[in-house]
Amino acid sequence: MVPDSIPDFSAETSKFVDELDAAVAAHLDWTRRVLRCAVLRVSPGDDVLGAQSHTECRFGKWFGTKKADFRKLDAAKTERLESVHTTMHDAIRSICTAVLAGRPGQNAELQAFEETQPELIRLLADFKTQFLAGAARHDPLTGLPLRYSIETEFDQVLKNCRRYKTQLYIGIIDADHFKRINDIHGHPAGDKALRHLADTLRGIVRPNEPLFRFGGEEFLLLMQCRSREEAAAAAQRIVDTVRCTPVTIAEIDPLKLTITLGLAKVGKDEPMDGAVARADKALYAGKEAGRDRYVIADD
Repeated sequence: MVPDSIPDFSAETSKFVDELDAAVAAHLDWTRRVLRCAVLRVSPGDDVLGAQSHTECRFGKWFGTKKADFRKLDAAKTERLESVHTTMHDAIRSICTAVLAGRPGQNAELQAFEETQPELIRLLADFKTQFLAGAARHDPLTGLPLRYSIETEFDQVLKNCRRYKTQLYIGIIDADHFKRINDIHGHPAGDKALRHLADTLRGIVRPNEPLFRFGGEEFLLLMQCRSREEAAAAAQRIVDTVRCTPVTIAEIDPLKLTITLGLAKVGKDEPMDGAVARADKALYAGKEAGRDRYVIADD
């Protein structure tokens, strides 16, 4: 098996972080304009004085397009972020409006700004850390989770199996002769084939069956089945579907992919590592038998 390594962040992740940093920097510039308004009594701009300024500033515009991504990380914290940002804008709009009219601002509004601005920065820093931590646990090529979170998912799926009286099978899936694709067609073709295989597998497995990129061209699947016969039928369906779903690559005839799948039923009180080792042994038995097949380890 190929050992894990910390992956490079994907272009999408890097773009998100860059945009977040730029939006925060823009808000710091926004604060500078507020200070100039207070000292020089010059207009700070519509993104400060407007009634909907919290949606018109650079951060507000960007946040509006990314709110769903923030919610996926933490819905409650996202609501707090939006509330803090709005409160900060309301306080500053009131202060600047008063200053430009020749009146002093209110202490309560200044206090609201002084409390909400650092909280906004802290919340954004927390989100950035959380986003990067989540990205580090996902494979940038296939989008699948890496093996870092397998043990947590294993424990959760095992609880579900006990609750619903089903059986947990660990499946290790390996792309057959994958090195040939890289050697003959190049690594870009190999990357596309891996993404295609991951998408195919993701479309076959059920929503309650976690799928991971396990290393190299290997994937790990946590299957929930009511019997050995049901596990065998599911494994055969996976093998057949991959075989019948070639990958299309420009200037290359469609490439037929096949996989070998090793399955092992998790025994009572058996640690995850033990079941993984038995599934791995079944995988190699399948390869020795000719590949493009599944093998179930003895219980």
